[in-house]
Amino acid sequence: MNAHLTAIDDLFRRAGIGPAAAKRQDRPSAAPRALDGRDLTRYLRACERAALRDRAIAFTEMYAGTRGGETVALDLDDLRLSAKKGTVIVRFGKGGRYREIPAHPKLLTVLQQWLTLRATWPGSLDSNALFLNHHGGRLSVRGAYAILVAIADHADLDIGVDAAFTPHALRHTAGTTMVRAGTDIVIVAEILGQSLETTRRYSLPTQQDKEQAVLHIPVDE
Repeated sequence: MNAHLTAIDDLFRRAGIGPAAAKRQDRPSAAPRALDGRDLTRYLRACERAALRDRAIAFTEMYAGTRGGETVALDLDDLRLSAKKGTVIVRFGKGGRYREIPAHPKLLTVLQQWLTLRATWPGSLDSNALFLNHHGGRLSVRGAYAILVAIADHADLDIGVDAAFTPHALRHTAGTTMVRAGTDIVIVAEILGQSLETTRRYSLPTQQDKEQAVLHIPVDE
């Protein structure tokens, strides 16, 4: 939008009639779009019905808060798993940031199951990628995106930029859940590999928060 306004300003100046009288407005501050309790329950239930590899991808983005590109970039060496604990290592996150993410128990279980199945996957010996496509190569961002959207479709969620679900909503759900549970934003920012300013947005009200807030205003009936 700012680029369009700049172009209009330039056109008006060249025409000799001064800068355009276009007023820039700030975007309203709101929390990033995350799945609410009901939609999250439906999505997680759809994950349980999904193929093991697809469930592992969904749980990685949900419970580790990884970005799509970070998820498919994971290698076998980026997992440190034991019977009860685990760590997911993102070596080159946004801005080249390295971070280590404790594995949620739900994620730990599904990753262990996936590693067992992956050992029998066609072409698994020729690739170090954690998530493989059906030809044995590294799964692409586009492929992972299609998997996450398919699970959302099976969960009967609205899909799209202005809808309840986008794949990035899983990351936002992780961040929102941790912040609203009282986790220090410095810790959340470290887990998600983002700035403190970006992380603070998870504490902002959602439209649903505002709608619930006005219902507390008393009425005289």
